[in-house]
Amino acid sequence: MARYEIYVTYKKGIFDPPGATAKRALDNLGYSGINDVKIGKYIQLDCDCGQDAVREMCEKLLANPVIEDFRIEIAGEG
Repeated sequence: MARYEIYVTYKKGIFDPPGATAKRALDNLGYSGINDVKIGKYIQLDCDCGQDAVREMCEKLLANPVIEDFRIEIAGEG
């Protein structure tokens, strides 16, 4: 069984509301020099399916292809 790690983030140019909120909060806490904050999703999937099937799962359900990009990494055995 393989373990897949999937990272989902907003596409470049798409407004990231959670990231903007975190940046404002960090600014308010006195942290300076932060230009941008991006917040996304991390999904760990243990399955006997191949990487093509995992990609299809991302395209159909786990990520919104209109506003999000995803990256799949094989993390070894689950």
